[in-house]
Amino acid sequence: MIYRFRIILDVKEDVLRDIEIEEGATFEDLHHAITQAFGFLGNEMASFYLSDEEWTQGDEMPLEAMDPSQESCGEKALNTVISPSQHQLIYVYDFLNLWTFFVELMEVGEVITRTAYPNLIHAEGEVPEEAPEKSFESEDPISNQDNHFEEDNSQDYDEGEFY
Repeated sequence: MIYRFRIILDVKEDVLRDIEIEEGATFEDLHHAITQAFGFLGNEMASFYLSDEEWTQGDEMPLEAMDPSQESCGEKALNTVISPSQHQLIYVYDFLNLWTFFVELMEVGEVITRTAYPNLIHAEGEVPEEAPEKSFESEDPISNQDNHFEEDNSQDYDEGEFY
């Protein structure tokens, strides 16, 4: 079986790619298919995140786990995660620029003989030169309070000692 994914870049203009990939391919294979389809080198860190119908970012599945308590998903087969109830993912590429993609399984189909997978079957829109700026707003009331440390309290310090 093959999975047909629609990958949408999170930018104002429509930028999307449809990719076919074998269900037994790894998340690392999907990572390379996405980066190639969008014209990236594929040499930056990236993670997949589980997502629901409202595109809420869930548990992280890093390609390479930096935390020993976290499992890498790079060698994990797609069909061990993708299911009828779990068919949407968020993919973040390059943690300095935060290129963010919405990945949705659109269809499951039969393997077509003499077709090399992964297979880019549709491309729409141009990738911008720079990643769009992300705004991170918090629902945490503490972070929304005025910062009381911004005022100049230089008179409180004398010869490197704190009072």
